[in-house]
Amino acid sequence: MTLINIILLAIAVGVFLKLRSVLGRRTGHERPPYDPYSDTGNPAGPNPSGNDKVVTLPTRPRAGQAESAARGRTVDAAGDPFAEPFEIRNRWRGIAEDGTPLADALNAIARIDRGFDAEAFLGGARAAYEMIVTAFAEGDRAALRPLLSADVFAGFEAAIAERDKKGQHVEQSFIGIDKAVLSSASLDGSRARLTISFRSQLTSCVKNADGVVIEGDPVTIREVNDIWTFERDVKSRDPNWKLVATGASA
Repeated sequence: MTLINIILLAIAVGVFLKLRSVLGRRTGHERPPYDPYSDTGNPAGPNPSGNDKVVTLPTRPRAGQAESAARGRTVDAAGDPFAEPFEIRNRWRGIAEDGTPLADALNAIARIDRGFDAEAFLGGARAAYEMIVTAFAEGDRAALRPLLSADVFAGFEAAIAERDKKGQHVEQSFIGIDKAVLSSASLDGSRARLTISFRSQLTSCVKNADGVVIEGDPVTIREVNDIWTFERDVKSRDPNWKLVATGASA
């Protein structure tokens, strides 16, 4: 063996001994690497439910805080709820910008009604708008009553009664809604009010008892711009909103 080979062998032995002192030796009893997707790697032990399809992910709550999922409220270490719930950034994306009066009002409503969803409300309001416009044209009082407040229903019913008295009827074809924008919101006690600007298209005309058009046009499509306000007691178990005010916009 040459001198160079002896030197290289000495270096290799030295490196091996150094690694062994740093990393230690395997004995067969080492803890396996932590796997957050495996029950065996869960520091809390196996899944107590015994359901192998449940994956327990590691969590790291902020100091002094814990989330109470059952109550939907933020609580401190002592279990007392904070005065304000955790606010989600961009919660009303596409509907209201953070920090605006509209977003603040929606947050106030959501603090009382945990199930409030502005996007779902807009979808329901669009459906209600078409139902109300169509029912009014057809003089369908039964369909209108549950959707309107007492005052608004009285106004609609008076207009229908006046048409009936004169022997007039409306012929209408509702084409669709081009726009439905939540323009304002308010909360008075537990009564929430949401105002929506609608832009729709339809054909409509009024005919007399002889079938002669006396108002409107049965063929020409016209654009209609309305501002409607819906109201609901957000502490009530009744989930339905009612139309409490109507108006037209330019």
